[in-house]
Amino acid sequence: MIKKVIGLAVLASTIGVQSSAETWNMPTPYGDANMPTKIAYQFAEEIKSKTGGELVITVHSGASLIKHPEIPRAVKSGQVQLGEVFIGTLGNEHPVFKHDNMPFVATSYADSEKLWLAAKPEMEKLLKKDGLMLLYAVPWPAQSLYTKFPVASLADLSDSKMRAYSPSTSRLADLMGTTPTTVQVPDIPQAFSTGIIDSMVTSPSTGANGQAWDYLTHYTSIDAWIPKNMVIVNTRAFKRLDKATQAIILEAAANAEKSGWAGVVEQARKDTQTLIDNGIIVTAPTDQLITELKAIGAVMSDEWLAEAPKEVGAILKAYNK
Repeated sequence: MIKKVIGLAVLASTIGVQSSAETWNMPTPYGDANMPTKIAYQFAEEIKSKTGGELVITVHSGASLIKHPEIPRAVKSGQVQLGEVFIGTLGNEHPVFKHDNMPFVATSYADSEKLWLAAKPEMEKLLKKDGLMLLYAVPWPAQSLYTKFPVASLADLSDSKMRAYSPSTSRLADLMGTTPTTVQVPDIPQAFSTGIIDSMVTSPSTGANGQAWDYLTHYTSIDAWIPKNMVIVNTRAFKRLDKATQAIILEAAANAEKSGWAGVVEQARKDTQTLIDNGIIVTAPTDQLITELKAIGAVMSDEWLAEAPKEVGAILKAYNK
């Protein structure tokens, strides 16, 4: 009888400890093989470890909990406490978010990080209005051109159907003389196989993780821009936490962002090699193609500045210092 009472007491104590822990849900748009998702798991694990299990963040990868376009709204409404989103998809919300998909503004990783730091204050202002806080951002490898055929100039893309995934990529497809077609990452293989699209501009990681060699043949490394995923948190949910836990989250966020910038170059190299190893023809762009694409980039930059002269002007001023 005494053993039974002790056992019940231990069980009650265990239940009490478990119930005191808080669980947050974190939807992400991409699968487990992608670097931003791997970093999201590391971020969650660091918080769990440093809070002694008092805050547990459950990562729901691959849009398994919430579809990608709905993640910002879900965090804003409090349906989930935090989530990850590709920054460029918010381009219709405000032109500031378009900095992330602006071709040929920042094509090196050093310049891209500089552009991010220039854009960050303007982004934080916009997120604050929606009751959101920016925690961290993770870069993707540079975006390049995938096709079913070799491309030496824009004329080779004439009348093709190009995947679009943000307002900026839709505009880019238009200016490249292609037909923009919205296709989310999980649907890319089927879209190529069924002829819905026959070209796309995206990272070597997307191609490697999606086994692009099954449905296309060429990869032209135009290195047009270096986009990012960002993790946002509901401000009310964050402020309900004690100061020590808030500090742990912010530290984990800083570590996550540092890890992303430190690892992206090697990730790009590995994923590009995977494409080569599986038979995709990887080539540098011709001088003609680069010249044509840079002219498009200049047009898009001018249009971007005209959309929001104050905010975009502040970004470009800080970036060009």
